[in-house]
Amino acid sequence: MSVESPVLYLPAPAPLRLADSALFLDLDGTLAPIAARPQDVRPDPRRTRMLETLTIGLAGRLAVITGRTLADVDHILEGRIVCVAAVHGLVRRGGDGVVHEVTPHPALERVTYELRRFSVRDPGLIVEEKGASVALHFRMAQRYAAAARVIVRRLAAETGLTLQHGDMVEELRTPGAAKGDSIRTFMATPVFRGARPIFAGDDVTDEHGFAEVARLGGYGVLVGPPRDTQALCGLRNVDDVAAWLEAAG
Repeated sequence: MSVESPVLYLPAPAPLRLADSALFLDLDGTLAPIAARPQDVRPDPRRTRMLETLTIGLAGRLAVITGRTLADVDHILEGRIVCVAAVHGLVRRGGDGVVHEVTPHPALERVTYELRRFSVRDPGLIVEEKGASVALHFRMAQRYAAAARVIVRRLAAETGLTLQHGDMVEELRTPGAAKGDSIRTFMATPVFRGARPIFAGDDVTDEHGFAEVARLGGYGVLVGPPRDTQALCGLRNVDDVAAWLEAAG
């Protein structure tokens, strides 16, 4: 009987060279530990100082690419990052501070209502409204994981909303840009153009970004346990990410 080979940890990324890099970072699970509830992630002085230093060293070639809302990003990162792709790319703020966002899908109101009806089964089921999307978190109610996936699949099929799988979360979003699209858009702007793109993220939602930075001549950094991925390098956890970023030069 054959035995499958285990998926091995990827090699750690080389020390980050600020002079010729463009850095893209996920938030939850990469810059900040995953929390039981989205609202439990808060500002951290060490992280804020690190991002300030990186922004200067990279001459502005730093963007956060996340499923969070723009308001969440600005709160958690204390307004230190100008370039942000929020809600998986449906909301984007460029280096000039101008915000571009899609018009929310008309079915989101109905979908949010149905998910809230579902969530009354358990206080650990959390419905997060993001404007252009709505997410159902079940980290604190994992016995409902299968049922949660069933309802979001049904709603996606009925409405045409895009189903976004995540770590203990299912999200229904307005069709549109994904993380890789946002990276490509940033890389086409004068501030980022010509640099080598590097994207660090932890979730399956980051795979689109890993593929895009590889296409543009850079590489992805998977944070967390090994799995099938398009990233070329890996770091074990948020603390390793912080150490890697703080050693950049």
